[in-house]
Amino acid sequence: MSAGVEWALHCCVVLTAARRPVPAARLAELHDVSGTYLAKQLQELSRAGFVRSVQGKSGGYVLTRPADEITMLDVVEAVDGAASAFVCTEIRQRGPLATPAEACTTPCPIARAMGEADSAWRAALRSVTIADLARNVRADSGPEAFDVIRDWLNTPTARA
Repeated sequence: MSAGVEWALHCCVVLTAARRPVPAARLAELHDVSGTYLAKQLQELSRAGFVRSVQGKSGGYVLTRPADEITMLDVVEAVDGAASAFVCTEIRQRGPLATPAEACTTPCPIARAMGEADSAWRAALRSVTIADLARNVRADSGPEAFDVIRDWLNTPTARA
């Protein structure tokens, strides 16, 4: 999984606290990450329809739907794609003791176990929304956590 997934998830959670569009550069500064790389993750979220870019002097990014309608899996798939992490190459059909292709009518035990693990992982990510993550941030950091973030986001930078 790419670092972009983590960055995109954090940005989505932060955007739940924002009362106005947040520039990509401000999100990058908040997280101390590469603005160029973060912009790519935000573009992927935008292509998937989870955020949109607002143009203009006070432009930036906003969530396009309620945070309880965006899951962690949505963000993972927007940034890294929907393909399984495991790709079976049918290694059992190679080498000096290769199993003939016609005998491989079902996935091998390894492919089955990896498929089950992938399904479980996706189900777990599908069960957690951005709203759930935001609630957990409040629970872990205190109810004022998003007030502090919102104030920081609304404070102009020295470069602005």
